[in-house]
Amino acid sequence: MIKETLFYGFFFYILSRGDILKKKRWIAAGIFIAVAVIGIAMISKHNLNQWVDFGEQVYIFSPYDDMAKIQRTCDEIFEKQERNQFGSERYALLFMPGDYPDLNVKVGFYTQVLGLGDKPTDTRIGKIECDARWLGDDPNNHSALCNFWRSVENIEVMENTLWAVSQATDMRRMKIDKALYLHDDYGWASGGFLANSKIDLMVDSGSQQQWLSRNNTYKTWMGQNWNIVFCGDSPEGIPNGTWPLFSYTTAEGVDNMREKPYIIYDKNRGYELIRPGLRQRAEGYDWDSDIADEHISFKNCFLATPDDDAKTINAALAEGKHIIFTPGIYKLSEALQVTADNTVLLGLGLATLTPVNGNSCIETSAAGVTIAGLLCDAGTVESESLVHIGAPENTTEETNPILLADLYCRIGGATTEKTAVKTAVVVDADGVIGDNLWLWRADHGDGVGWEINEADHGIEINGDNVTMVALMVEHFKKEQTIWRGQNGRCVMYQSEVPYDIPEGEACSSFVVEDNVTSFTGTGIGIYLYNRDATIPLESAMLVPDAPEVSVEHIIDVMLGNSHPGIHHVINEAGGSVIHTGEVQRVIKYCNGQRK
Repeated sequence: MIKETLFYGFFFYILSRGDILKKKRWIAAGIFIAVAVIGIAMISKHNLNQWVDFGEQVYIFSPYDDMAKIQRTCDEIFEKQERNQFGSERYALLFMPGDYPDLNVKVGFYTQVLGLGDKPTDTRIGKIECDARWLGDDPNNHSALCNFWRSVENIEVMENTLWAVSQATDMRRMKIDKALYLHDDYGWASGGFLANSKIDLMVDSGSQQQWLSRNNTYKTWMGQNWNIVFCGDSPEGIPNGTWPLFSYTTAEGVDNMREKPYIIYDKNRGYELIRPGLRQRAEGYDWDSDIADEHISFKNCFLATPDDDAKTINAALAEGKHIIFTPGIYKLSEALQVTADNTVLLGLGLATLTPVNGNSCIETSAAGVTIAGLLCDAGTVESESLVHIGAPENTTEETNPILLADLYCRIGGATTEKTAVKTAVVVDADGVIGDNLWLWRADHGDGVGWEINEADHGIEINGDNVTMVALMVEHFKKEQTIWRGQNGRCVMYQSEVPYDIPEGEACSSFVVEDNVTSFTGTGIGIYLYNRDATIPLESAMLVPDAPEVSVEHIIDVMLGNSHPGIHHVINEAGGSVIHTGEVQRVIKYCNGQRK
């Protein structure tokens, strides 16, 4: 099926029925179409400010399009992507502002659904959903445990919304007119991330093992399992109860939070990249507030395609351009060097970066940089890191933090070849904010094995004043997370130690090193599954005993097999989990004392 996209401007219609002006592949941005009384169209040249080619994997829809055709297109993409867990196809579905009341958009792997309005309420769609009916042949299996790598942003959904997902997914900047269900008929799910959204009725997390809800507003929240964390949510909807009887944790919002950038279409200015302004420790969503956002013309952006090599993209970066990665897989012979302050790197459709020469995917020493919406795959030549965030030189972290949003790293799973990296993400800069990271050494798929997809650590944090929200790190061969910086904060951590350790002893998942005198952890979940051998884990988390180092609400779970299991929850505190399903909690640990 040949994709058609809208040649979009400001329309005047003199007839009640007519064709929509369209053009294959090329999108007219910011074009003013004036229709004379006699029906002759004239184009006003002073508004012809840009032409934008988003490539073949981006579909742009208008409320003036044939709804049946939009539905068929969305259904065809979902049919391709529903089971396409490790495929190479990537898609972005962009909706111009307006109403699509009869549309039902199902979201599969490597699919991003975006509204192009200033606010979510500018683009209204009947239904958007992600169900969990594909994993296995049992029709009663509604497991969402592998529903990874998908996104929905900046849209109002008019009906109840099913969003049964696990890691490496995001729902941001949304308005849900009814209820939001984060599970498919209580099938297992391992999410997840919801941010900057308003849900008019309830959120039901159901069987979700864990979830991070940040800066959202809802009427009420139902459902709990192991570790449900609310960070900066409006207090009226947060459920009553907390540990140990309930699995709910409430945390204050993030200081100097900047939301993820997004794209809008303005009928006069054309396409723009929006870099949201900073806000202090606020509650609830921000899109009805007066925050001063930066509007960036597409003239200042480079639209990369998978045909662009690293040198081409680096040349654009050297010119001070922001980079928008259209969907696809990018093979990088050298690291992308981000040297200009406040640069935005934004991926569409889970754009994927892969190093080919043992290089990193991205390196930066600039301040205020945003890296968002990207999947970094390890290459066949070992890299020191996939993403390396160096120390900013031109500003302080309090006024201009670096943001990592919806950043995912993967080692193995998508290739039959051996893959390797020492540490997926290294953070040397101060004041970095991480907002939804999944760093994953694959435990299934192609090219998976103890000596096949090799990676020691998920993340090493050396900078001070770093905040990580929804940090999910799994299956690395040594420590999953090493934290060396001072005054760090981690809100909602999810981790499984590797399934495939052949012998010996597992390393602690989360290690705050002995030199650290100030650190706060909130809502920490660490799980063990001895799939291939009975491997002991002495302590799931290690922290120094210091007055300003504290961890609140940490849970260990034994997922499968038995002895010897996890002996302690944190340091030498907390009991052991040995048998399948066993759970141990520590409400608070600080300076050698536990509660």
